[in-house]
Amino acid sequence: MRTHLCGLIDESLVDQTVTLCGWVNTLRLQSHVAFVDLRDHEGVAQVVIERDNAEAFAVAGELGYEYCVRVTGQVRKRLSANDKLKTGTVELLAEKVEILNAAKDLPFALHENPNEEMRLTYRYLDLRRPQMQHMMRTRTKLVRALRRYLDEAEFQDIETPILTKATPEGARDYLVPSRVHAGEFYALPQSPQLFKQILMMAGFDRYYQIARCFRDEDLRADRQPEFTQLDMEFAFVEERDVQDFVETMIRKVFKDVVDVELAEPFPRMTWDEAMRRFGSDKPDLRLDLELVDVAEALKQVEFKVFAEPANDPHGRVAALRAPGGARFSRKDIDGLTQFVAKYGAKGLAWLRVDDISKGREGINSPIAKFLDDTALNAVLAATGAQSGDMVFIGAGRWNVVSDFMGALRLKVGKDLELFADGWKPLWVTDFPMFEFDEDAGRYVALHHPFTAPKVDDVEQLAADPGHAVSRGYDMVLNGAEIGGGSIRIHRPDMQSQVFELLGIGAEEAEAKFGFLLKALKLGAPPHGGIAFGIDRIAALMAGTESIRDVIAFPKTTSAQDLMTDAPSPVIEETLAELHVRVREQDTQA
Repeated sequence: MRTHLCGLIDESLVDQTVTLCGWVNTLRLQSHVAFVDLRDHEGVAQVVIERDNAEAFAVAGELGYEYCVRVTGQVRKRLSANDKLKTGTVELLAEKVEILNAAKDLPFALHENPNEEMRLTYRYLDLRRPQMQHMMRTRTKLVRALRRYLDEAEFQDIETPILTKATPEGARDYLVPSRVHAGEFYALPQSPQLFKQILMMAGFDRYYQIARCFRDEDLRADRQPEFTQLDMEFAFVEERDVQDFVETMIRKVFKDVVDVELAEPFPRMTWDEAMRRFGSDKPDLRLDLELVDVAEALKQVEFKVFAEPANDPHGRVAALRAPGGARFSRKDIDGLTQFVAKYGAKGLAWLRVDDISKGREGINSPIAKFLDDTALNAVLAATGAQSGDMVFIGAGRWNVVSDFMGALRLKVGKDLELFADGWKPLWVTDFPMFEFDEDAGRYVALHHPFTAPKVDDVEQLAADPGHAVSRGYDMVLNGAEIGGGSIRIHRPDMQSQVFELLGIGAEEAEAKFGFLLKALKLGAPPHGGIAFGIDRIAALMAGTESIRDVIAFPKTTSAQDLMTDAPSPVIEETLAELHVRVREQDTQA
């Protein structure tokens, strides 16, 4: 139907006859000539339709914006080149113009920036926009580069089931009712975790898969109910074996896809250090701001907001210096206080440093009167505060303070434009094995229940689970976790102990994971792996903050597909076949 792509015609085709297909990007009708910028996924070509060609010129008069057309003509040099186009030195003199399909009453023009609801409702138009074409092609290049690298390294691409068994991996499962087995359900996989471990036990040694995964959880810009990950597993490995391989892979892929040179080697940081310095297990190192613990300086002050957490072994008092932050107005500070409240903060203390040389007289703050000179000077010294700075102080439970001060660090850095350009990768290692869920009154796995602890002794793990360190590791890039993995438990006694610590009794473990426990008893090798978020990496490469921009047909934050109107009701006959009944929602308080 076409011989060439619009964005690829050049001077090598001058005097040749070609056929192009695409959409009318712009149309300029004059008395004796018409100019059409014809667009396809490769770019734009200028088409010239002269009045002497009566039939073609008549069709030009019927054209409209985003009409789908085919044009046959001769390539010729342009009298004046357009440096903004790849094809700017040539144009197509039309011999024949055909309207393949009209486009009338478009909901938005492609050069506009419609709201997200409009974009997702008319996703086929949104995806037609050049910037979206670029983002989706970046994703394609990423997946191609990953496959090429792993195929050359002789990894085996093995598909694992989509209809599987529910497993606890930190989010709700999407359930699928079975028509054949009444009252029973499949679960869509949150990840291929157990299957890839079974593959290692089966002797496949090196596995990968571009896997679709499903999690029924609340959504954000970087979360979707269905997503894609590069899943990998290695047999007979330790942490550095996995990390060194995938670090080299990611470095190569970034160079091939977006011509970016990542650091070699990636820096490393323990989870404890990351939380202490940055209040995050995925710190963005482009921002040269750090949290400073000032509890020691405030233990003796009479101000209980500081003194109580400073003396509590589970408390934290952390300060953050914002260079140039003295420009923040009181309204700005109130806005930051409301911002950290979303992360559990009960308040936000601040010291505005107008003139550091004047001591207390150079400080403007509603809390300065509660601090004696020794405490005040210690805080200023610890943070390295200078004239024109703002110092924020957060106090409370250790984890809550870390969370809201870490979020504040990023917010302040963005507001003050303190982020550096470039790419900052790192490894975060030595995660806690468990965290205690106070609401549930039990431990939960920080990664997943198949992550190996650093201790080999089962009794030692059971004696002090609260301080156990896992063999987990995350790859972080510019503040985004792009990959997470671990060395797995390969001994049945250790796996049973971890289940017990998580409140999964022997009977429940057998019902849910009997096949895994059985496999672990039959010569399971030491193994480990990692999974990379394809959507997140593609978004970073494409320069967008939302993974929805690199997913062809994403869901909204309420897990809806606005284009197809999914999810939608199902007729009673279908529900009956599936042995499912929909209960009316109780609207009473």
